Amino acid sequence: MSIPFDRITCDPAVVNGQACIRGMRLTVHRVLDALGTHPNREEVFAEYPELEEEDIRQALAYAAANLDDQ
Repeated sequence: MSIPFDRITCDPAVVNGQACIRGMRLTVHRVLDALGTHPNREEVFAEYPELEEEDIRQALAYAAANLDDQ
């Protein structure tokens, strides 16, 4: 099953082509780091008010899809 990542963008002109949330300069890596640092999502939303719940869901799914199981 292919997971659509319509909120994850990769543009060479934005943050050197790193995976970002909706074309913003907010990388998937930064979102994942914030999720690991803050005990609840409300703190993540307070730090990054432009984020939406679906952005977080897709960032987690994108990271999982790009992990190497080998």
